[in-house]
Amino acid sequence: MRSWQVERRKRTRHLIELGGLIVKAGLVNLTGDDRATILGALLWMADKLESDQGERARALWAAKGKQAFDADPATHKGTD
Repeated sequence: MRSWQVERRKRTRHLIELGGLIVKAGLVNLTGDDRATILGALLWMADKLESDQGERARALWAAKGKQAFDADPATHKGTD
């Protein structure tokens, strides 16, 4: 397999995993699959992270995300 194919597959897998996080968070159902709303929320997050409250937001969101991963047996290591 050529190196560009390997890189393309890596990128595709990464994008699929990120999309899975959107689903796991319930955003697809909560927004009625409104992609403009989902994008708007992500842009709001980016603005928040760039603000003077960015580090606090990052810490809070990371803790909440870790709790969600820990509560879901499918996300524990070795269950791929």
